[in-house]
Amino acid sequence: MKLQITARNLELSETIKEDIRMKMGQLGTYYDHIMSCRVVVESPHRHHHEGVLYNVRIEMRVPDAELIVKHQPDKDLDVAIRDAFDSARRQLEDFVRQQRGDIKHHEETPHGEITALFTDKGYGFLTTPDGREIYFHEHSLINYKFKHLKVGTKVRFVEEQGEKGPQASTVTVID
Repeated sequence: MKLQITARNLELSETIKEDIRMKMGQLGTYYDHIMSCRVVVESPHRHHHEGVLYNVRIEMRVPDAELIVKHQPDKDLDVAIRDAFDSARRQLEDFVRQQRGDIKHHEETPHGEITALFTDKGYGFLTTPDGREIYFHEHSLINYKFKHLKVGTKVRFVEEQGEKGPQASTVTVID
């Protein structure tokens, strides 16, 4: 697999680059047909209130698809990298399940509404139109900050069976 690591507006230490290589190698254990991967780490600008924020974007090329992860910025570079790779793993797992046929293809992605948030604990619940309650963790959110969620927000999600019942592996806010 070809791996490209790009840094914008910052210098990455060898330790950070090695961490990215290791995390990429771990992704290969979930799906061994990853053809290429590009990881872009950037610090676009300094926020007055939050300081330096780091963005991590992961682009993985797999047969017949390209999986892209653009996770929420974080002020801790290690956390930004970890969260982006966690999101990449979830996307890769969803892709593999879909390839195997474990995920049934529906005309419409499941949707629901956020009905409970526990911001201090980093999780919440969404309710489907048929009244089922689905757990989700803040790391399941794609391209949205958990702290900006509100009860009543409409979302789409990918459901899986967790240890304690149904949970959303990915949650996307509907604009």
